[in-house]
Amino acid sequence: MSAEPASPVCYAADADDAYMGYAGHDEILAALNELLEAERAGARVALHSRKDAPGADFAALMTAIRDDEAQWVRMLAGQIGRLGGVPSRRCGAFYGKAMAIADPYERIAFVNRGQGWVVRKLAALLPRIRDDALHADLRRMHARHETNIDMAARFLAQHAP
Repeated sequence: MSAEPASPVCYAADADDAYMGYAGHDEILAALNELLEAERAGARVALHSRKDAPGADFAALMTAIRDDEAQWVRMLAGQIGRLGGVPSRRCGAFYGKAMAIADPYERIAFVNRGQGWVVRKLAALLPRIRDDALHADLRRMHARHETNIDMAARFLAQHAP
């Protein structure tokens, strides 16, 4: 006589990501493209702001921000492609809003608020990402944006009129 199992086999590992509380494929691609457009806008703002820099320290900060934003543009586009999506070619509305700010120090403060938006978006998204490679990249992006916020805040505290 064989014993019957006490409960059925658990197929949780085979469940759809959305069923398990993770973001679904389309939701992830939409979020990554939204972040991509924002990062592209941030990179362009920093590039153009560097050209009108009121000093070498300002130019160095804008270069650091542009380089960092460009790194995340590449990462996001690569992850979108890896996941079978098509990376957006658009530049986020943030660019126009930031470039409408004439005062370079006020623009940095605005860029910092934009960095904060990215941090909040990533903080909300990270617990919902099941893909280990994507999660690791987004975690690094989150940490770097927090570092950039601190760096820009210190710069403004020392240099803003």
